[in-house]
Amino acid sequence: MTDTPARLLQLLSLLQTPREWPGGELADRLAVSRRTIRRDIDRLRDLGYPVQATMGSDGGYRLVAGKAMPPLVLDDEEAVAIAVGLRAGAGHAVEGIEEASVRALAKLEQVLPSRLRHRVATLQAATIPLTSGDGATIDPDTLTVIAGAAIGPERLRFSYRAGDGRQTKRLVEPYRLVSTGRRWYLVAYDIDREDWRTFRVDRVSEPFATGARFVPRELPTGDAAEFVIRSMSRRQPSVDFDVTFEAPAEFVAARLPGSLPAPQPLGDRRCRLRASATDSVEWLGLRIALVDAEFTVHQPPELVDYLSGLGSRLTRAATQRPTGRSTEGAP
Repeated sequence: MTDTPARLLQLLSLLQTPREWPGGELADRLAVSRRTIRRDIDRLRDLGYPVQATMGSDGGYRLVAGKAMPPLVLDDEEAVAIAVGLRAGAGHAVEGIEEASVRALAKLEQVLPSRLRHRVATLQAATIPLTSGDGATIDPDTLTVIAGAAIGPERLRFSYRAGDGRQTKRLVEPYRLVSTGRRWYLVAYDIDREDWRTFRVDRVSEPFATGARFVPRELPTGDAAEFVIRSMSRRQPSVDFDVTFEAPAEFVAARLPGSLPAPQPLGDRRCRLRASATDSVEWLGLRIALVDAEFTVHQPPELVDYLSGLGSRLTRAATQRPTGRSTEGAP
């Protein structure tokens, strides 16, 4: 490749992949000598790109964090993927990322060629989210660390809080992150348990990449999303529920999460919702109560009991009087 600007852009694109590139491999990729690679690396450094070199037989080059983020080089598919992801991030419950997603999306779409802007709009218009994104919020830094380790690929350590509150330390080979809209899951091979596992990312804390590389294993299902679906179905038995709402079906459907089916009308002012779900009874109870309409639960008994207890707690909270008298504002 004799076109120096084009070669520098291709070299920069390779270095922006989170891995270390041996000089010989870069030379083969660009069809130039190792000496040319060294000169091009110096040119990138002069332009402000922090390229780090390591010595030895296994040494190479990698782009590291600098004082400021230099311009990124994206191909068409990457630009479209980022734009779609930012649009999704602007509407999902990832802590602190909604406004930042909108700002970043505005900057990206301003410079997208019209053909790519059309692809982004078409894909977004044709996509319907599985759920409404009402799950636990997640620190974006946690997602960033996990994603970087999965792409590396590097083994990952973190603390994990199980459903019963028990804390454990985990060492895994991260495979993929999967978002269901309500929650994020990590699919990974657990080193200590010698088996594949799914982890709820909102229960992950203190994640860090160990720097130990690994050869990715073959996932049993071949697809991370399918693995998460199967894992959830094994752990969460389905709940059959039957609820009548004293409100029009359109009113109720607009206030239920997208993971639940639409209720069936019973005339103009009533509707009935019968379905099976793998969500917890507590989650179902809260979602039903938030519809803001009178309702009757026909089954299951566990849902009736939970709502009865919840109603009692809310009633006590609303009727309790302060035990002490505030002196604020007293003469």
